[in-house]
Amino acid sequence: MTTTAVRRDDSPALPEVPTIGSHLRTYLSRVRGGDVGGLPAVLGLVVLGTVFSIMRPSFLSAGNFANLFTQGAAVTLIAMGLVFVLLLGEIDLSAGFASGVCAAVLANVASVLGYPWWVAVLAAIVTGVLIGTTLGFLVTKIGIPSFVVTLAGFLAFQGIVLMLMKEGRNISVRDDVLLAIANRTLSPAAGWLLAAVAITGFAAAQLLRHRNRAARGLVTDPFAVVVARIAGLALLLGVAVFILNLERSRNVPAVSLRGVPVVVPIMAALLVLLTFVLQRTSYGRHVYAVGGNKEAARRAGIDVDRIRISVFVICSSMAAVGGIVAASRANSVDPNTGGSNVLLYAVGAAVIGGTSLFGGKGRILDAVLGGAVVAVIDNGMGLMGYSAGVKYVVTGVVLLLAASVDAFSRRRSATTGTR
Repeated sequence: MTTTAVRRDDSPALPEVPTIGSHLRTYLSRVRGGDVGGLPAVLGLVVLGTVFSIMRPSFLSAGNFANLFTQGAAVTLIAMGLVFVLLLGEIDLSAGFASGVCAAVLANVASVLGYPWWVAVLAAIVTGVLIGTTLGFLVTKIGIPSFVVTLAGFLAFQGIVLMLMKEGRNISVRDDVLLAIANRTLSPAAGWLLAAVAITGFAAAQLLRHRNRAARGLVTDPFAVVVARIAGLALLLGVAVFILNLERSRNVPAVSLRGVPVVVPIMAALLVLLTFVLQRTSYGRHVYAVGGNKEAARRAGIDVDRIRISVFVICSSMAAVGGIVAASRANSVDPNTGGSNVLLYAVGAAVIGGTSLFGGKGRILDAVLGGAVVAVIDNGMGLMGYSAGVKYVVTGVVLLLAASVDAFSRRRSATTGTR
């Protein structure tokens, strides 16, 4: 007698193995649905870089490439902090002059009172924390709209800077460590080591994430895409370090100027830290939740008031860091530090990079991409001899286009049911 075996397979279905084609289709679907991310900023950088390179070949010189980093560093750092506030659908119009107040505190503590550089830096950052706490308290606990509170701060902090600078005095920054932040470079070997560490860390994070998601049966990006990301970063950093390690001095026998500017690893470290906070911690998830729907977040048990105050603290603290970098680059602090176009450029950088003005959508990388766009516009048009007025008009048009893309993306997301 023979029996026929009946095969039963009750095991759960395995997730579909992703392919490069399916990954690309998914990405294009997200773009059509309004989730463009930093794509417009990247395309803008490519177009602007190409145009300026054709019009002024000196735009691609090693010296000008290094200038782009130091020129846009302060604005980009302030924009990183603004991302947190914008994620909640709020605004901080005082961030520019808040950076000026912190820079004035730095200069007074270091140059007038004669304290060590680290005491001056700590005093500046503590000042930023106090400013952010005050603004956040007024917005959250008193209930004054952030626009009004920070507009008042914009005026008040401008007055505080004048008082700290004795109504117009210029205070020189003489400490070597403080001056090195925006005026010194790493050795060529240190630049390559920094790039190697960054690539290794990024590769480890990408591969670990891919392995963990695969082990838990979750959908993962194709391994080829993961490798392409790592290779892309390696190529980008390799080219950047190679260019920055070229000799930029016009008088080599007197002084050599080579290497990655010191401010670059500072910005990179803050980019990694703040990105980790937003994307890999419960605090970051709470920020996105409050920005997406404040009442739903409250009902989910999130301390909405704490989150709202904290984002202003982070914003003003990053404004303090931006003020320190600005003081270092100028070798001094004056009543105009943090004023002029600093705030406009910082808000513009965050929005141009892809952070939504309506809250709930944005990344720290957006501030870096947007800051690069603003720096390229300012630098390239300066090389072409355009006036400050033309620069403002062009930057304003770019900001308006970015806001239009944001509004269009929200409308598409609402239509397609995506977020």
